[in-house]
Amino acid sequence: MPTLTIDGDDLLVHVAALERLAAFHFHDVRFPLASVTDVAVEPNVWTALRGIRSPGTGIPNVIAYGTRRHAGGKDLVLVTGGRRPGLRVDFAEGAPYSRLVITLADPQEQANVIRRAQRGALDT
Repeated sequence: MPTLTIDGDDLLVHVAALERLAAFHFHDVRFPLASVTDVAVEPNVWTALRGIRSPGTGIPNVIAYGTRRHAGGKDLVLVTGGRRPGLRVDFAEGAPYSRLVITLADPQEQANVIRRAQRGALDT
């Protein structure tokens, strides 16, 4: 399962080796915390997906790993499992992706961690 960590002023998305193959994405991704515009827990993470898979792996309601392209740009998606909660993080223009959609063990706690880190970054 992918993990999110705060590394200084960045949100780091770490993806294990097999997940990298499924995503066609061969390195961890960093997003500046300053570029985060919204963080939300999606009750059914599949509803947050938009666009078409290009490239990546996709089986509806089973796995969606990789890049999804749409009229507004591209999203990084790391979603597995059926209808379950997940995390959606939206980014400002200029970030490597418009949105991150990810399934995690505790999406609410991860959302709280990101929000606290953002507040901390603003206080410095």
